[in-house]
Amino acid sequence: MSIGILYDERYLDHRDMQWEHPECPERLVAVLAALRRSGLHEKTLARRSREASREEILAVHEAPYYDLLAARMPGNCGRLDPDTFFSEGSWVAATHAAGGAVDLALDVYRGVEGLTGGFALVRPPGHHAEADRGMGFCVFNNVAIVAEALRAAGAERVAILDWDVHHGNGTQHSFASRRDVLYLSSHRYPFYPGTGAARELGEGDGKGFTVNVPLPGGSGDAELMEVFDRVFVPVLMQYKPDVLLVSAGYDAHEADPLGGMEVSDEGFRMMARKLHLVAKATSKGRLVALLEGGYDTEALGRCAVGLLEELTAEEPEEPSKPGGGCNPRVAAVIDEVRRHQEAYWSL
Repeated sequence: MSIGILYDERYLDHRDMQWEHPECPERLVAVLAALRRSGLHEKTLARRSREASREEILAVHEAPYYDLLAARMPGNCGRLDPDTFFSEGSWVAATHAAGGAVDLALDVYRGVEGLTGGFALVRPPGHHAEADRGMGFCVFNNVAIVAEALRAAGAERVAILDWDVHHGNGTQHSFASRRDVLYLSSHRYPFYPGTGAARELGEGDGKGFTVNVPLPGGSGDAELMEVFDRVFVPVLMQYKPDVLLVSAGYDAHEADPLGGMEVSDEGFRMMARKLHLVAKATSKGRLVALLEGGYDTEALGRCAVGLLEELTAEEPEEPSKPGGGCNPRVAAVIDEVRRHQEAYWSL
């Protein structure tokens, strides 16, 4: 079993030049420091990044948007919206984040050098980016670009599980009418960007292949374990993806300054372990995580280490349920989700 880690120093060149932005290079610096302290960097395979091609990006994004950024971003500073900045190095960082993540996922899918999993430590994040615009700190939708590349390489079914505190509107909209890419998301609701209600199930042939679990603020480990046990794991086991992708945002952490949730280090570790078990049962262990949010740098570093420790475990065991039980409000949300999804999945 080999696990790949994607990182490129050029990701650090994406920095807001106007004010201190939470989506900052120090996030990755903290993750790398935590990996070195853990010794995991010696147990994993370092992967190189490269620029994503125009064609790879256009599998998700519209040509006018790509061409506008290609003309506007290189060597310049500015904003795509009030939240989403770019600096002189952002074009290189964004295109290399997408291209590097594609290559990592394809290597895992093909078993290159024995890879069964990986973690793409990329910036800028991606899951809010829509086909025609960047938003929510995101420029290109990395995980959607990766999913399209996997489909083009022969993967029949790709699953994306998004545990970032914010709903991945761009990812959902990329695949809402399709069943070859399953999208599952747990997120705080109502919250930015305002999408992700339980009734959002997909469209047309893709109905039922979007699974949203909108959680109230303050949800923590017990609530997320209930979501996994009663919704995510049963759906994934029935879908049987060829590759499982994770939009791994850590802003639902109890220490995060933006999220307003109560998930602990151990909660994120338990989610990772459950997905590792699902991947071993359905996709030959093939699981690739891509970094999304997470703005407490110390917590981010610890959680990244936790994810990689779970992926490198030879025989993961089912985690025990957290004490305290699930908040009744969250149990009611889960019941609502199951009612919406019962026509499509056995839950």
